[in-house]
Amino acid sequence: MQRRSLIRAATAATLLPAAARAQNFPSKQIRILVATPPGGGLDLVARILAQELTKSAGLSVLVDNKVGGAGTIATREALRAPPDGYTVLLGTIGTLAVVPYAMKDAGYDPTTDIVPICLAVDFSNVLVVHPSVPVHTLADYLALGRRPEGIDYGSAGIGSAGHLAGELLRARSGAKLNHVPFRGGGPVMNDLMGGHIASAMASGPTATSAVREGRVRAIALTAAQRTPIDPDVPTIAELGFPGYAATNWYALVVSSKVPRDIVDRLNALMNAALGAAEVRDAYARQGMVTLGGTVDDASAYIARETVVWKKVIADAGIRME
Repeated sequence: MQRRSLIRAATAATLLPAAARAQNFPSKQIRILVATPPGGGLDLVARILAQELTKSAGLSVLVDNKVGGAGTIATREALRAPPDGYTVLLGTIGTLAVVPYAMKDAGYDPTTDIVPICLAVDFSNVLVVHPSVPVHTLADYLALGRRPEGIDYGSAGIGSAGHLAGELLRARSGAKLNHVPFRGGGPVMNDLMGGHIASAMASGPTATSAVREGRVRAIALTAAQRTPIDPDVPTIAELGFPGYAATNWYALVVSSKVPRDIVDRLNALMNAALGAAEVRDAYARQGMVTLGGTVDDASAYIARETVVWKKVIADAGIRME
């Protein structure tokens, strides 16, 4: 009896520090690492979230842009930081489900080195063409792609969400879609609007204004369903490729060394901020769907996406330096 009491007391003593630690977290500034320069979609998502965390929870939040290495610089820094929950990475489909499997040595393994806090947002890519290209439907586009020379499409870079969307369409359709990588979504859209490239797989937020101004023509969305921001643009899935889906998604993650009670506290904070009407509206204006959810939800989602894109990477022979 005395031994059981001692065990219970020891167990309680072990649990108390963790409970107190989570209750007191956060007590200093949280840093959100972003792998792209200020002004892009990833940076925008982080800053809207940081603003809401500051306003509603009274937190001090710094958005820290660490650019380069296809996202590996920011990711490695997040993993090198003290595992106390104060350094968070806003990861992408690229950093979490593509780069580690396309790059010879990314320097991290997302299945063992990283734990998700929650999913953040999801948004479609859009297949767009220059107005001079005689294409108004996906069937027209793929017909050009079945010529011996095929058709060129640009993306934000090797291993980007747009590149993967194009490779998935190439594999499903059998058309010759020639990938032309650029250094970011802005440069590819500039070249497309200038008529220097026939088509592009661009993110919705990057392409929307150019489509509305008539500077490029939207052919199809890569999401599973039509989006409110582009309700008249059909999906590739509904145009003869059922099950086709290739979207951009962002997730908040930390080092797997961060204690689970701190991860759970971060999950609660981030979900509260993502659930704010102002945040959801701000993301919706960019064509983004706010996600959120549990740690397990995010883990399962990223695992499913990894299976899909590892196969596409292998089949297409995608390699990153």
